[in-house]
Amino acid sequence: MRNGRGRGPFPPDRHHAPPGRHLHRRLVHRRRHLLRAGSVAALLAVVGPGMLAGLSDDDPAGITTYSILGADYGYELLWVLAVSTAALVVFHEVAVRMGVVTGKGLMTLVRERYGRRGTLLALPALVIANLGTLCAEFAGIAAGMELLGGVSRYVSVPIAAVAVALLVLRGSFKRVEHVLLALSAVFVAYVVSGLLARPDWSAAAQGLVVPNLPLTRDALLIAVATVGTTLAPWGLAFIQSYAVNKRIRVEDLRYERVDVIVGALLTGIIGIFVVVACAATLHVSHIEVDSAADAARALEPLAGGAAATLFALGFLGAALLALAIVPLSTAYSICESFDAPADIDDTARQAPVFYASYGGLLALAAALVLIPGAPLITIMFATQALNAVLLLVLLPFMRRLAADAEIMGTHALGRGDRLATGLALTVVALSVVALGVLAIA
Repeated sequence: MRNGRGRGPFPPDRHHAPPGRHLHRRLVHRRRHLLRAGSVAALLAVVGPGMLAGLSDDDPAGITTYSILGADYGYELLWVLAVSTAALVVFHEVAVRMGVVTGKGLMTLVRERYGRRGTLLALPALVIANLGTLCAEFAGIAAGMELLGGVSRYVSVPIAAVAVALLVLRGSFKRVEHVLLALSAVFVAYVVSGLLARPDWSAAAQGLVVPNLPLTRDALLIAVATVGTTLAPWGLAFIQSYAVNKRIRVEDLRYERVDVIVGALLTGIIGIFVVVACAATLHVSHIEVDSAADAARALEPLAGGAAATLFALGFLGAALLALAIVPLSTAYSICESFDAPADIDDTARQAPVFYASYGGLLALAAALVLIPGAPLITIMFATQALNAVLLLVLLPFMRRLAADAEIMGTHALGRGDRLATGLALTVVALSVVALGVLAIA
């Protein structure tokens, strides 16, 4: 087992390996050969955590939030998404660095460094944030199926919950991961749709680089939700544990940073074009996003009458991918907090906390979405604002751990790193505080 400074290899026995994902185990055995083959092959050997965590941020909750931002405010708040993407790059790099250097997940480090008190503060924040995100993913499933074929949420949501649980807990998720990513990648259609809608590019450029925020409760709410959906708490825990599982070596961090940066930038680029497409279509027509069908209208310049079908397929793919990953991230974090066994390949008897956490979170989120009259779009949007609030608990832990030389050695945060993480944390804090002030005013 690696110690606090990341020395030594992981043991070959999977039951003694640190908790992590088992989606790319085969690359572990081939990495030495790939790393010797040159820079491109070396990059392919480590790619995964950044791309998957980044692209998974473009889930139904993210697309809904970006759609509302574009429909309600046009190009004016694009800079919020740009700032959020920069923060995503910064903290995903920090999470990956901690995972690679220490060989441990986030909650393991919190437990070992801050004990029970720190764990009882960080873990509930992560679980609550992930529960909210899961509700948003189930809402995405329901909205997508209602849009695709008029299927009731009381049918689609339970089927999705059971199917995803069986898929992941039976260890077969790795076989369909790329299919789900391909389905969610349909949101790249927003890039083409945004171009075909003939947006006002000068206004878009100005909105991207010139900060301007109406001091209203609604404007601050969409800004906070944009931060929360881009820099999602579940993604921070997931990317660190995923990097641990891939057993990336410290000397290969430079390649993994490319993976992180590319994944985060792709998330931001897709998000920007969602905003642009909605600004050029929905905003100019004064159409608010009150349903999935409203959000789908932004794709009409590309898909015409097939826009609703295309949007629904993307919603389903992205939601299924996130439904598999978010509770997995949560279950591992819970097990890390209590030093409990956690392995997809274990049976329920061998890892009862892991199975109970995964299944319990899925069931609770599904039940909340099935409450009669539950507003799907509101759930997908409001939960992202909650994410931003809970980031104020998680980000300080990450920053302190990453800056601790006893834990990170020579890879501890330097002056520039501390400045970048401090600025990102300040942006999140100011937006949440401003929203709170307006909410009680």
